[in-house]
Amino acid sequence: MRRPVVKARRSERVFRTVLERKIWERRQTFEEFAEFAEVFAREHREPGSVGVRHLQRLAAGRKPSGEPLSPVRPSTARLLERIFGVRIDVLLGSAREPIEAPEIVGGGSPARADGELVDALTWLDRRAGWVSGTGRRKVGTLAGDLGVGGLLDRNARRSRVGPAQVASALADYYGPFKAGYGMYRARCGGQAVVTSVVTRVEWLDMACALMADRDSVRFVAGEFVPEAALGHVGADAAVDRLAESVALGVRIANLPLYRLLGVEIGDALSGTVGQVPFMEYALTMDLLEGELLDAVAAGRSALPLRDLYLPSAESVLDLPKRVCAGGVLALCAIARPGDPFRGGPDYALLVQERSGSVLNASGRLAVIPKAFHQPMSDVRADARVGATLLRELEEELFGRSDVDLTIGDGRAAVPMHPGRASEPMKWLIAEPGRMRVECTGFGLNLVSGNYEFAGLVVIEDEEFWRRFGGQVEANWEASGLRLYSSLDGELVEELVGQEAWSNEGLFALLQGLRRLREIGGGRMELPAVEVEVGG
Repeated sequence: MRRPVVKARRSERVFRTVLERKIWERRQTFEEFAEFAEVFAREHREPGSVGVRHLQRLAAGRKPSGEPLSPVRPSTARLLERIFGVRIDVLLGSAREPIEAPEIVGGGSPARADGELVDALTWLDRRAGWVSGTGRRKVGTLAGDLGVGGLLDRNARRSRVGPAQVASALADYYGPFKAGYGMYRARCGGQAVVTSVVTRVEWLDMACALMADRDSVRFVAGEFVPEAALGHVGADAAVDRLAESVALGVRIANLPLYRLLGVEIGDALSGTVGQVPFMEYALTMDLLEGELLDAVAAGRSALPLRDLYLPSAESVLDLPKRVCAGGVLALCAIARPGDPFRGGPDYALLVQERSGSVLNASGRLAVIPKAFHQPMSDVRADARVGATLLRELEEELFGRSDVDLTIGDGRAAVPMHPGRASEPMKWLIAEPGRMRVECTGFGLNLVSGNYEFAGLVVIEDEEFWRRFGGQVEANWEASGLRLYSSLDGELVEELVGQEAWSNEGLFALLQGLRRLREIGGGRMELPAVEVEVGG
């Protein structure tokens, strides 16, 4: 229950440190903040902690004896920096001193984080047509005013907006698409499901094995040139996103993304992609989802950012004339032997709860692996959809942090060379038939404008579970990992109907379940998934 807000004149209270002032601004006692910090550390996988007594000493700026504070443990400093988006020396400094523009604080080295913030602010000044330094002042001022509690409350409100509400709002906004295109809808057992993925019937029955002869997305060289300046609507929204990322400790690493220029779906998967800087996507098209969820939650219809970046059904389909970044995500099914408690042989189906530290689908359910389609070291070879899926298996489930593009230094010439593979991956690729990797569907995500390659990863050999089942663990991008049995149709049907699904995650789940029913044999007791493409 929230405590009542007591308004006071600035002169009525003198704060000893910036930390003390910021805790007071959150309307929290030291005990309440210490509890919040414990939860924040657990959810963001920070090893630091801060007890009530320690917090009181830090907020005072001195020991009870009057002596200066001892150096703060690095893990505690990093935790407080992530919560407030302000350096520890500033937090422990006098509250009377002005606070400089905050820095992005998160995983990786401080120098890298500083460089990413500089890149973002430089991009903002250039794209908004501002004098150099304007973006830093605007972001710094807003970040200093933002409260983490308020942002987390807002994210909680967004998470309560379900797929059906989103689909209804977008159907009202865009109206009908041209013949052959429509929203992906499905029925899974007794659950009727609607998504905001625009697709075609022929994009849904692919079962395309992601092998060299059938996975031929091709890279086309050429620099991305934006058509126009942001304008005040776009610039203000970019400032908000950067200030939010500073306050919540979410990094925006300016790595290249693939940008879809054209696609052909048939017996094989083919298309063309260019490149676009991540900043160009994160501070423009990726803002559409938050705007939409806030509008639906508040009962508003105005969507000024969507009017700017993706205003019509025609613009959704006109890929070369817009930023169409994309994702590759797959349902992962691992064969398991029979168990006296669980029952006969089945597949373990993996579902992740997305962490609050990620930029995309934060706090939502999704299949795993899930990734942006982006290059590592070889921009042509990495354009294959299967290359991204295998990389994400290594990173998100098999523990290879060196292929995490947001924290790694990218020094390996061939990051996915078999000699660098994890032990689970080495075992999977040692013999043919141990793992099946397929593309099951394709669509355009109306929420963000992204393209989505839905996939299915099936580990066919039960021996994998005996050897490596205990090593399968989600990375920092997930706050939790759920396991479902392919023999438990009741729970899987209930899972499909949950409101917390990301749009693209639900699309990939349903397409994966459809395909798994075709190939799973006696390991399957799942409800049928019937799909249609409608308005």
